[in-house]
Amino acid sequence: MSSALLALRAALAFFLVACCLTPVASAQAPLPFERIRSALKAVHVFNDVAIAPDGLHFAYTDGAVHVGSVALPAKTVRIALCAGCTGSSVAWSPDSRYFAFVVTGAGGQGNVAVSDTAGSVKLLTRARGPLSTPRWSPDATHIAFLYSPRAPKAPGPLQPGTPDAGVVGSTYYEQRLGVVSPTTGTIRLLGPANLNIYEYDWSPDSTRFAVSAARGNGDANWWVAALYTIDATTGATKRIQQPDTQMASPRFSGDGSRIAYICGIMSDEAVTGGDICVVPVRGGPAVDVTPDFDATVTTIDWRGSANTILATDNRLGATCVTTFNVDGAAHHDFWCGRENIYANSYAQIVAGDNGISVSHDGSVSAVIRQSLTSPPEIAIGPIGSWKAVTAANANVPRLTGTAHNVTWTSDGFTVQGFLIEPLGYRRGARVPLITLVHGGPSYAAAPSFPAGLEAYAGVLAARGYAVFEPNPRGSYGGGEAFARANVKDFGGGDLRDILAGLDAAGALLPVDPQRVGIMGWSYGGYMTMWALTQTNRFKAAVSGAGLSDWLSYYGTNGIDTWTIPFFGASVYDDPEVYAKSSPIAFIKNVHTPTLMLGGTLDDEVPITQSYEYWHALKDLHVPAQLVVYPGEGHLFKKPADQLDTLRRVAGWFDHWLK
Repeated sequence: MSSALLALRAALAFFLVACCLTPVASAQAPLPFERIRSALKAVHVFNDVAIAPDGLHFAYTDGAVHVGSVALPAKTVRIALCAGCTGSSVAWSPDSRYFAFVVTGAGGQGNVAVSDTAGSVKLLTRARGPLSTPRWSPDATHIAFLYSPRAPKAPGPLQPGTPDAGVVGSTYYEQRLGVVSPTTGTIRLLGPANLNIYEYDWSPDSTRFAVSAARGNGDANWWVAALYTIDATTGATKRIQQPDTQMASPRFSGDGSRIAYICGIMSDEAVTGGDICVVPVRGGPAVDVTPDFDATVTTIDWRGSANTILATDNRLGATCVTTFNVDGAAHHDFWCGRENIYANSYAQIVAGDNGISVSHDGSVSAVIRQSLTSPPEIAIGPIGSWKAVTAANANVPRLTGTAHNVTWTSDGFTVQGFLIEPLGYRRGARVPLITLVHGGPSYAAAPSFPAGLEAYAGVLAARGYAVFEPNPRGSYGGGEAFARANVKDFGGGDLRDILAGLDAAGALLPVDPQRVGIMGWSYGGYMTMWALTQTNRFKAAVSGAGLSDWLSYYGTNGIDTWTIPFFGASVYDDPEVYAKSSPIAFIKNVHTPTLMLGGTLDDEVPITQSYEYWHALKDLHVPAQLVVYPGEGHLFKKPADQLDTLRRVAGWFDHWLK
């Protein structure tokens, strides 16, 4: 056959493919940004829900505080609060007659309040400083809480930091354990003044606490926290164990003889997951009772006094409610679903330290449940047989199309992610696609409904993009070995997983290879910066709180203890392992237009990391823009700034990919 005829056939084949795969539009016309903003803000957000121990009442907060009867859930009572006040963190008394909660005034100060089921409220404390997490003692005589007296900011490095002044590192504010009597209102602080307490649990006899805590700067040292007990009367403190990895959610067994906690490699306080470890209260080695569990335990609570733990776990994109026999390591699944369920949450983005609220006899439970396409509502019933008792989001408009759970194989691992179709997608049409990489890396993209002004997936899908949310190695959901699989290999196997996932996504939707972008925040921002140095597959990029140089990062961030488990040593002992994963070392490979966003008070990833990347791209004549937000930390708090980032992200991709 002549070369001319071959060329003609090739041209005809290309024409036919282009004709079939490139219709006029891949989705309905992109929604105007104001409609997207209104839809995101219209989602009613629930903070927490709790079932009374006797199973007869429940209470929940959504800014307001509500209490109702399980038998008549539609007839809830809204608790009267002071003008401009909000409520959160509901906790029932053991006799089910009262519940405590945090009431926060218009100025931002939180205090402990108590209400009965009729809605009669009593304010217990007059705190001065951040306060959270009230819990009743089992004997109902006291309420404990976490308290940072006179601290200028909420604890935790995800919060905006305070500018340095004077001698650096000489001033910090510990989070203490406070105890108050419901009758007197007097606050007692327990434990030594230089011990920062992150989480706690009452012992069954109300005489002591199990706490995760670290000495020194609390914002910097959660990654080296140890397990302690604190006497509830004297405040005497005893260290039980220094775990080899991070720890979270200490919980006393029902007979008080053991403490369970979540153990594993973790990236952020309150964004926790791993295996279950159990240690005797008297001390001794901890035992990992779930060493071969191919999922990530996210919350735990003992059931009864024997050897059973009720947990929630992340299992390749699904949430499961599971019981574990800590002596025999057997487990039983009560329920699994491709949903995100929780009883309380951290900033409404991840499950908090209570994944499910259960009555004392286990017959009734409460959760907030949602999925990628179903908005959140409160549901009550036996575990796994919940019925919605609210309909606050019944008429919320959808911003996304069909959501797919995607699994693929990469380097022998089974990897999972979500693929979200554009709003109004027309089957068979080629689509632009944005890869949205989660933070962490010890975290996971969850099946949550787009809500609020940081819901990038919702914005992009409404603008006509397919959105791919991968959970590569290093993520939660595949067991502890999977979570550790990126140790000393940032940007290696995890990027291969993401690129292989893109191929899997392309097998489900016909993706236009010339209109593929990537974005992420925190570790996702790092992965964005890194990916652009390793592949030209992405045609536009957005990096939020991104990280460009692990060597300079180590000496300038406020949380350097987190890097040791992931890199195996400090940057001073093994600079090569940091250098090989640093985007700045390969910066001349970058040709992709890149938008960078960051806050001036970010202690987790200093804004200087984005300056380095931006400066290099500017010198290399690569289209780049850096936007700096004064007063913002790692996660933006100001609605105006959140809205501005949404506009810029959508605008950047629209400019370069459409």
